[in-house]
Amino acid sequence: MFAHIQIDAIRDSARRGRLLTPHGEVETPVFMPVGTAATVKGVSQDVLEELGVEILLGNTYHLYLRPGVDQIRNFGGLHSFMAWPRAILTDSGGFQVFSLSELRKVTEEGVTFRSHLDGSSHFFSPESAMEAQIGLGADIMMAFDECTEYPASTERARASMEMTLRWAERSKNYFEEHKREVPWSRQPSAISRQVDLTEPASPPATTADPTQALFGIIQGGMDFALRKESAERTIEIGFDGYAIGGLSVGEPRVLTREIVESTIQHLPADKPRYLMGVGTPEEIVEYANLGIDMMDCVLPTRAARHGLLFTSEGKISIKQARYAADQGPLDPNCSCRVCKRYSRAYLRHLYASNELLGQVLNTIHNLSFYIDRMRLARHSI
Repeated sequence: MFAHIQIDAIRDSARRGRLLTPHGEVETPVFMPVGTAATVKGVSQDVLEELGVEILLGNTYHLYLRPGVDQIRNFGGLHSFMAWPRAILTDSGGFQVFSLSELRKVTEEGVTFRSHLDGSSHFFSPESAMEAQIGLGADIMMAFDECTEYPASTERARASMEMTLRWAERSKNYFEEHKREVPWSRQPSAISRQVDLTEPASPPATTADPTQALFGIIQGGMDFALRKESAERTIEIGFDGYAIGGLSVGEPRVLTREIVESTIQHLPADKPRYLMGVGTPEEIVEYANLGIDMMDCVLPTRAARHGLLFTSEGKISIKQARYAADQGPLDPNCSCRVCKRYSRAYLRHLYASNELLGQVLNTIHNLSFYIDRMRLARHSI
């Protein structure tokens, strides 16, 4: 079985381990940068490797629309297409379709939606979402789910949870029937030709017949009882790992933490635990201490493009005029390539001039800051 976790150390609720995938080991707890359209905006793959990134997240909805699953499959999968030899996780597209709001229609069969690019009509079902992710060839793929909006009544949250459970079973059934169709299982050279781009994070997991892993998603809105039921019934279906979804949809951050802490209690200790789409720098450390193994969030990259930078001394809005003559490094306690080379004044100048380099450097620093936080969290366990 792939993408299974080996726990190496436990401290209170926190745990340190290694996630084993067909494209190498991933040290956990881990923060996964979001590479929505087969790219982490503004950062090349060699820089991501230099930062120590061992796993990226790709978005099925966006890749399905452009460039299309068939094109990526013809390259031997997403790893070869984007020249990334390390691990990849793809989401199912459910959250992006949920975000379309007025452009979607949900039925038992699936979701009809309109492309945000050109308004064309498309349809995702559990089966077609699995087919797309198998074609993309990520190491870890997610079951198709319905993300419950906030606020939602108990009746609405239950109906959404029941739909997600039915879709989870359909996702699992399709995956089991078709998982051998992953493109890199037939074309090993499509991966191996990328490995010499850089020293890999660790040797790829060895097997005669590697396959993808499928994670189930826990829903249930902000109802603790529904979350418990969703976890128990999703575990009954049986997945390689379990994700907590449906958070960061407008609820208070205190409630987010309460739901996460409560839900973790119902997840198996021998499977990876993934918290989807959540995390300020403080929160990712907090959730790692609660026992979460994997996290992703667009915050570090999105904030960077708007000039909001995370440092050991707190948040900095580099657009502010007070940094115009500041000759100091962005963060004196950071050893990333940005902080070692550039001044706050220069970064402020780039932002004020709307130079692309400013967005690139800001993004590199924020990612480095997040990855360092996780590295420190692992060391403390």
